[in-house]
Amino acid sequence: MDRTGYTILGIDPGSIKTGFGLIEVVANSYKHIENGLIVPPKDMVFKDRIGFIFSEVCEVIKEFHPDVIALEDIFIAKNAQSALKLGHVRGAVMSAAVIHGLPLFEYTPTHVKQSVVGHGRAEKYQIQAMICTLLGLKEPPYEDAADALAIALTHAFSM
Repeated sequence: MDRTGYTILGIDPGSIKTGFGLIEVVANSYKHIENGLIVPPKDMVFKDRIGFIFSEVCEVIKEFHPDVIALEDIFIAKNAQSALKLGHVRGAVMSAAVIHGLPLFEYTPTHVKQSVVGHGRAEKYQIQAMICTLLGLKEPPYEDAADALAIALTHAFSM
């Protein structure tokens, strides 16, 4: 890949679906590179799901060579079990960043929504629409991938 700018890998962590999105920042413009979902098999036990997510994040890093990772920070979960699972996924992403020598930045969901949509209580469809507008996409990405692109854009806006 021919790169002229700074590449950001955004990650929206989840144990069922982890969204990822890559953007390139050149001056004050933002170019979509790739987005997608990391989806472990449904019958996989939790510890193996974490390993799967770690491995897939490493593959994305190896393929696209981002300069930095932007990760969604912990939020108040509906229950303790959900928060613990999310923490494990975040740890897998952090570990992937560390072993590849990448700086990692964290942003709360409210901050991401505020940065991309303009208010901290934005709905998923609003994030998808703004991602299409900001990155010139013809089709909205999957929700989790759109969130990951929003996280990457939030980091770009804060640079």
